[in-house]
Amino acid sequence: MGSDKEIGIYVHIPFCVRKCGYCDFLSFAAEDDGMERYTRALLTEIREWEEELSAYRIVSVFFGGGTPSILKPDLFCRIAEGMKQYLPWKDKEEPEVSIECNPGTLTAQKVRLYRSLGVNRISLGLQSADNGLLKLLGRIHTYEDFRTSYDLVREAGFGNVNVDLMSGLPGQSLEQWLNSLRVTADLMPEHISAYSLMIEEGTPFFAKYRDQSSLPDEETERQMYEQTKVLLRERGLYRYEISNYAKPGFECRHNIGYWRRREYLGLGLGASSFFQGRRWRNTDSFAEYVRDSRDRKKIRREEEVLTRKDSMEEFMFLGLRMCEGVSEGKFMKEFGVAMESVYGAAINKLERGGLIQRTGEGIVLTENGINLSNPVLAEFLLD
Repeated sequence: MGSDKEIGIYVHIPFCVRKCGYCDFLSFAAEDDGMERYTRALLTEIREWEEELSAYRIVSVFFGGGTPSILKPDLFCRIAEGMKQYLPWKDKEEPEVSIECNPGTLTAQKVRLYRSLGVNRISLGLQSADNGLLKLLGRIHTYEDFRTSYDLVREAGFGNVNVDLMSGLPGQSLEQWLNSLRVTADLMPEHISAYSLMIEEGTPFFAKYRDQSSLPDEETERQMYEQTKVLLRERGLYRYEISNYAKPGFECRHNIGYWRRREYLGLGLGASSFFQGRRWRNTDSFAEYVRDSRDRKKIRREEEVLTRKDSMEEFMFLGLRMCEGVSEGKFMKEFGVAMESVYGAAINKLERGGLIQRTGEGIVLTENGINLSNPVLAEFLLD
């Protein structure tokens, strides 16, 4: 029996070979015993959601990390089969099922297994086609390793592949960035995520590069962003969100759910959820998660019930990340008031500044607005 209530599922796999110098995600080096215990705990948490999710239809599943592809095939198989047993993941309804993979961790056996279990979208973390920059980042792979992994994925029959690339790296020139884009786009992936390095507090990169003197200057960063759009459009990939480019029909359904505020459930260590008007995240403690995963409220942290004001703010600053912008009609339908009555002053101010423009449907960021997106989106926070 189908349902009109749609939900996305995020599954966090926190293990990796080693942590990269720029990474502030919840991840750590893998051990066989730890992965086994984590798999058992994750399956316990999955079972706890069986009854509550029975009224939903899963439209996307995303295995993220960490490095999900580091899991041994039998562990990944147990997780995927457990989800199909206890959650409304129906192959016949063809949800988008993605897995993040790092080059150097894939084998022909793994990619065949992923396909057999219903995975239909692979996301490969390349970051750069320059081996010197990969070494600087602390990546475990070379560009040649990436090509081997990409070929494995294609040979296994995957027709929806994303490649992650990172700009603004220490010492990176504009030409190095454009070369990474060119060689990646020439492989004809269906999707490219092209995002800028963020120097996050608490990472080795913060201690090393926080003065930003080694990073590309503001003008170079601007050119990187502008030329990305032009180069990828020439190769049939159009920008549909601030940092994401896709061939028509291959936009990431799971991430669009975040930006459109579709409900999603985060399973696993530290995973975040947006469900029935509440947001929370799971505990970051491995010991607590493994011990308490059968009590989904006990592992919950930072739970908040969203107010109407919170929801309006999120509607605007999440929706405006999308190149199609936000719809006045959808705002009215969700909140029962006109967007103009709540945000008229902010919209007029930003429109005068050339940072947003009105469309027949609503408003969108201009090119300049995208370049200054953080301060622009902050204008939609209500006092």
